[in-house]
Amino acid sequence: MKVLDLQCQHGHIFEGWFGSEDDFQSQKQRGLVQCPLCADIRIDKRLSAPRLNLGAREPAAAPVTPSGASSVSHAASDTPVEGSTLPPALQAAWLQLARKVIANTEDVGPRFADEARRMHHGEIQERAIRGQATAQEALQLLDEGIAVMPLPLPAAAKETLQ
Repeated sequence: MKVLDLQCQHGHIFEGWFGSEDDFQSQKQRGLVQCPLCADIRIDKRLSAPRLNLGAREPAAAPVTPSGASSVSHAASDTPVEGSTLPPALQAAWLQLARKVIANTEDVGPRFADEARRMHHGEIQERAIRGQATAQEALQLLDEGIAVMPLPLPAAAKETLQ
């Protein structure tokens, strides 16, 4: 298994797991590798080094500057790329939340608006769902008092709306 550090053109950093380098390249060429934050398919590999955990050691203390503040050296990989809107820690938190939502909801796909209405009107049992709705459908649901939470649109969808 090959674990790669990846980055989209918007500066979002994430990890990808592939069977081999050829597997990664094949999936990338077919547009199957995309950013989990913005769905951008223009993905580049970042520099990364394998890490062997040979035992836990106490972390080295950060050097103290004369003013008493800790001095922390930031590697290039920790610095968000120009145009990135989220720092890496926030990206990681967002991804963790997104995984939790996916694990605890049912994907109803394009039937989202209909399923949400049926639950709201008591026609079917309420449950946690996710899916797709047009902007017009989402506005109609909100007008009917049905709470919806839109997620970021993939880059391709944003271009279609413009």
